Amino acid sequence: MTTIDLNADVGEGCASDGELFTLISSANIACGFHAGDAYTMLTSVRAALKNNVAIGAHPGFPDRENVGRTAMQLPPETVRAQTLYQIGALAAIARAEGGALRHVKPHGMLYNQAAKDPQLADAIARATHAFSPELILVGLAGSELIRAGERYGLRTRQEVFADRGYQADGSLVPRGQPGALTENEQQALEMILRGRVMSIDRQWVAVKADTLCLHGDGDRALDHARRLRAAFAAQGIVVSAQ
Repeated sequence: MTTIDLNADVGEGCASDGELFTLISSANIACGFHAGDAYTMLTSVRAALKNNVAIGAHPGFPDRENVGRTAMQLPPETVRAQTLYQIGALAAIARAEGGALRHVKPHGMLYNQAAKDPQLADAIARATHAFSPELILVGLAGSELIRAGERYGLRTRQEVFADRGYQADGSLVPRGQPGALTENEQQALEMILRGRVMSIDRQWVAVKADTLCLHGDGDRALDHARRLRAAFAAQGIVVSAQ
C-alpha cells in the first residue's frame, strides 16, 4: 500500500482554506512574517484539529508586501532567530488549543534559497532542532535543507510539488517563468509511484516523495485538491500524515 502526505500552505487569508482542510493531511500555517496574524493562526489551528490534520509552522522572510517571495540576503543568525520566533508563536497557539506542532516547512523564497544555500539551510535546521528535536523538517527533495536537517538528527520529509514545474537539477522553475505553474495529476502520480518527475526540458529527474505540496493560495486550489484525491483513490494511494 502506497501512502502520501498531502500538505498545503494555509493561513494566508484565502477563502478556500476551510474546505481545503477536509482534503489534506498536513497544514503549513503562515506565522505572521509573510502572511497571516495571530487570529488566522488560531483559526487555522482549530481547523486542523477539527479535521485531524497535522500542524506545521510555515516561517518566511519578513516580506508581507510580496508574500515572502522577495530574495533576501540576511545573516544566518538573523534567520535562525526569525525562524525560532515564528515557530514559537504557532506552537503556543497550538498548545493552548490542545494540539501540538508536528513539523516546520519554510515558505516561499526562504524555502527556495535554503534549498541551495548550506548556511541558510543550517540556520533553519538549528532553529528547528533548538525548539524541539522531535519536530520534522520539510524541504525540497534532495535539497540542502534536507541535508541540514539530517546533520542535526532531525526527522525530515522530502517534498515534491503537485502544482510546480521542475528544472533539470531538481529545483523548481522560478515563479514568473514559463512552466513554473502546472496542474497535472499525472506528474504527482509519477513522483509518488515511480520517484521521478519530467523537467521542463523533457528530462526525467529522480525525486523522493515523502510529502506532496499543494499551494493553498491558487485560484483553483480546491478543484486541484479534489482531482488529486480522486487520482490517488483510483490508484489505491492512501493520504495520511504518516
